[in-house]
Amino acid sequence: MKTVILCGGRGTRLGEHGKSVPKALVEIGGKPILWHLLKTYSNAGLDDFVLCLGYLGEQIREYFIDDGRSVPIASVLPDSETVRFRPDAENWTITLLNTGLDTNTGARLKRAGVHLQNEKSFCVTYGDGLADVDLKGLISFHNGRGKTGTLTAIQPFSSFGVLEIDDDEFVTEFREKPRIREWINGGFFVFERSILDYLDEGSVLEKEPLKTLASKNELSAFKHRGFWKCMDTYKDNLEFNEMWNAGNARWKVW
Repeated sequence: MKTVILCGGRGTRLGEHGKSVPKALVEIGGKPILWHLLKTYSNAGLDDFVLCLGYLGEQIREYFIDDGRSVPIASVLPDSETVRFRPDAENWTITLLNTGLDTNTGARLKRAGVHLQNEKSFCVTYGDGLADVDLKGLISFHNGRGKTGTLTAIQPFSSFGVLEIDDDEFVTEFREKPRIREWINGGFFVFERSILDYLDEGSVLEKEPLKTLASKNELSAFKHRGFWKCMDTYKDNLEFNEMWNAGNARWKVW
């Protein structure tokens, strides 16, 4: 079963660091966030990846192909697109696919379809979020539902503290950045190959494709109540590194 990782976006809110390297290569504990994602999926027995490259994608290619010190590999296949790792290193197969500089998420996935022709279903996630999602449980849930797609639903923590105010307009309680009650899309998808029929060259995955699936009762939600965090800002990157350095990397399931 293949896993598609959307790692073509720009790290515009990561400050100067996000301008010089692709977001997927921003480091946590001395390793790119992309490496942490690959380890997460590999821990669940998912070792075959399609990386949808975009902004500064050549740096991701160089990380895997040219810099053997970072990730030792056995060989590069003749098409220079697929990387196989040494038996004594990570047991990963990685396909590096240039999906365009400013291509939308749905269109990136559509372009990856050429590498998914033999897959009944496959995983998809974003290259900037980590979690301790039970991936085997997610796949089992998806297979049991029999729908086109399953997303991982999460309840993130609020960015702000919350006030409780009574009917007389008195503040009765302060709650520091509580978990919100609503569920949001946390990535970590499983799709049937038929999802590709809902995509075109202008598709934003999170808009019409997923909305259409939802309207047809073809989109399930796997509720995840554990750790989840997205690296949107420089502050997020600092927090990830603080957790790693403190031995509190809850996403480290391997």
